[in-house]
Amino acid sequence: MFGVWKDDSVEIIANNEGNRTTPSWVAFSGNERLVGDAAKTQAASNPANTVFDVKRMIGQQFNDQKVQDDIKHFPFTVVEGSEGGPEIKVDFMGETKYFAPEQISAMVLVKMKEIAESYLGTKVTQAVVTVPAYFNDQQRQSTKDAGAIAGLDVKRVINEPTAAALAYGLEKSNTIEPGQKNNVLIFDLGGGTFDVSILSISGGDEKVFEVQATGGDTHLGGEDFDNAMMAFLSDEFKRKHKMEVSSSPRAVRRLRAACEKAKRMLSTGTTASIDLDSLVEGVDFTTTITRAKLEALNAEHFARCMSTVDSVLSDSKLQPAEISDIVLVGGSTRIPKIQSLLIEKFGGKELCKNINPDEAVAFGAAVQGAILSGVVSDVTNSLLLVDVTPLSMGIETTRRVMSTLIKRNTPIPVRKTKVYSTEEDYQTSVDVVLFDGERACTDGNNQLGAFRILGLERAKRGEPKVEVTFNIDANGILHVTAQDQKTLAKASTTISNNRGRLSQEQIDGMVADAEKYKAEDEARVQRIEARNEVEGMVYSGISSAVEVGNLVAEEKLREVKEWLDCNPDASLEDLQEKQKQLQRLFER
Repeated sequence: MFGVWKDDSVEIIANNEGNRTTPSWVAFSGNERLVGDAAKTQAASNPANTVFDVKRMIGQQFNDQKVQDDIKHFPFTVVEGSEGGPEIKVDFMGETKYFAPEQISAMVLVKMKEIAESYLGTKVTQAVVTVPAYFNDQQRQSTKDAGAIAGLDVKRVINEPTAAALAYGLEKSNTIEPGQKNNVLIFDLGGGTFDVSILSISGGDEKVFEVQATGGDTHLGGEDFDNAMMAFLSDEFKRKHKMEVSSSPRAVRRLRAACEKAKRMLSTGTTASIDLDSLVEGVDFTTTITRAKLEALNAEHFARCMSTVDSVLSDSKLQPAEISDIVLVGGSTRIPKIQSLLIEKFGGKELCKNINPDEAVAFGAAVQGAILSGVVSDVTNSLLLVDVTPLSMGIETTRRVMSTLIKRNTPIPVRKTKVYSTEEDYQTSVDVVLFDGERACTDGNNQLGAFRILGLERAKRGEPKVEVTFNIDANGILHVTAQDQKTLAKASTTISNNRGRLSQEQIDGMVADAEKYKAEDEARVQRIEARNEVEGMVYSGISSAVEVGNLVAEEKLREVKEWLDCNPDASLEDLQEKQKQLQRLFER
């Protein structure tokens, strides 16, 4: 989903298939690479080479438990890369290829970029990209890397619920009196991630959108609901037919698609039928699942959603009665049980459904893009957005204790400084190890990176004073410096080569790959168009030749038709040569 600011408003751009949402799917089929709807449509027949849900893996390590849990449900293969990150293994163009999650995301971004350029009639080089609010620093940095690989200058990374709040606020802010504040809860439950944020929106000439608290789970969403139903139905099939669905990747993909469809049907009805011919070894599978069963299978997932709502309310120090509106974002919020739990949580308050849950995030991102581009309008000039950092950040001290410099839900951008000292006598260097997370000890938190500062004051332990500064920019990305107050020795990092990140050399290589694939895709399209042109000339020419009795022309045209049949992979140059031959034939 993507939007642009045009003619003083946001326009959501439809893709080539006419859809306003584009699935983040990429498929590799022979010599062809498909993105979006086309990739998802052929998934059942090509499950091992159809990639989706990489958002869950971006910026992660292969051995992270949540990544390992996700891999169990993927029909494609994920392996450990050379730097410890996950890589997706596919067959493409007769070879085994390995792609980082950033590369797959970049392929989707390139497709969106091309559609936008076609719609606008101009080059697109800059973008605002949204991420789940609970993405940590690594995941945000990796998302920016994906943008760079796609040839985009990512001007800002903003949280998805914050972007949705902008969409909501543009419509509602005029109803808020000057000096008044409305507290709005954004409940964002998509296909793979879940976020909750509470924002206060102030009325008046300048509309201030201030995030009060945020929370979420980057591994909770519609895919998990599908997986729960799929596990249940796989067990039912095994019980009835003594066969494993998992024995056939194609059967797994077909059942997954059926589960997704049934879940959508259960948002409006109470029962859904599943009817799959020849699911495994010619055995048909027919069953019915009820809304009540779907709710029972996902009771634990739904409870996690409500627990996050409680946590965010607690962090914001607000009571449910102080929430003015509950805004639903993301396709999974259409599930009736989710809606009823929210209504119950907030004392029967009606849910706000006057913004499109699928489009709100893209709408808000386009508004933010207009603001950053300096667009002058009554709308953009009156908005001020204040976001927060989702996780606490700090450094490791003696015995793996977490010393927090910036607490979670601190408004950003922000800069915080603390003074530390040495642990040993005459120590002249120290390692600064960076973490984010809420645990008191660092072994329960997420390591962001590390760097070493040299040239410290040579003195007894505890005497040197090292000033550590954490600076979080408007993208939520961390920059750290450390300086000895006496010797002025200094070191810093922007987390550019931390665990899970791509190096600049890797990014450059992936940019080159992206350009190569773009050129290959363009060449394939040119080849298809040329072939279509030649075929059209042949078929119309044969009809005309038969009609006028021109046997020489008919014979020549049938020769070209036979050549087309025998050369399905003919090169562009050969097709163009045939085109010229036919043009000369028609000119006679």
